[in-house]
Amino acid sequence: MHPVHAPVIFPRWYSIGAALVAVMLWSAAPLLAEFAKATPPLQLTAVTLLAGALATLPLSRRVNVAASGFGWQFSIWVGVPLLIFGAVSTYFIGMRLAPAAEAALITYTWPVLFVLLTQWSRFGRLRLAGALGALIAFSGAALLLVPQAISGGLGGATTGYALALLAAFCWAIYSWLSQAAPVALTPILPRLLLVASAIASGASLLLEGRIALPSGEALLAGIALGLGPYGIAMVAWDKALRWGHTSLVGSLAYGVPILAALLLVLAGMSVLDWRLPAAAVLVIAGCIKAGR
Repeated sequence: MHPVHAPVIFPRWYSIGAALVAVMLWSAAPLLAEFAKATPPLQLTAVTLLAGALATLPLSRRVNVAASGFGWQFSIWVGVPLLIFGAVSTYFIGMRLAPAAEAALITYTWPVLFVLLTQWSRFGRLRLAGALGALIAFSGAALLLVPQAISGGLGGATTGYALALLAAFCWAIYSWLSQAAPVALTPILPRLLLVASAIASGASLLLEGRIALPSGEALLAGIALGLGPYGIAMVAWDKALRWGHTSLVGSLAYGVPILAALLLVLAGMSVLDWRLPAAAVLVIAGCIKAGR
């Protein structure tokens, strides 16, 4: 889920096809998470990340991380797994405490946060386009939350929305680290996912009690989450960015929140409200503006 810059080598439709695969799989994540609601969220995180590690295993190859220095070794082997664990677990918990479509939309403000973080790290300041993009994107989130807050109707959903925003921050920092790291992280992604799965297992044992595999539909949904959104999608996205034009491919990702909300509505797990598509348009417009 991080940009990789490379020259165009393959026909454009190769990269567009790979990007569409990633976008469709990411769009299915909220729906699959709803099917796995019977499973405690940290346990579901552990299963999902383990399945993701297995799905990305063919990518694994030796990378000399030790040559990067202690700071980067710590960031890669400890920081990145913690960020992956934080992003996935807070995403799952947030969708338990708040309406899934709205929580997913808030999480998908992460591209804006990534742009702001990149601008700050490179230039020591925020550029006007980035700041305006962030304001537009977060006005979409506000469109969902402010009317409920004014009427006193947020209740326990406030925590869910806050966790969804925390997931967005985790993905943004993870993407920035992936871009800034002196070595490519894709070849060691299976190991990073395994470490993140181990962290999730420990947290589940500590906070949720005994660890047990989910059963039936929840187990299948957890495996599908790992194989798809947190496995094949990450590989497809990496290939799309390597094979094609980054800005063209990246623009396809802005359709994820709309498709995710549409799938939830079609499955009867979310109610279509005018604010949801309006907020999705604002988030996408903000991402495009910040990305420019």
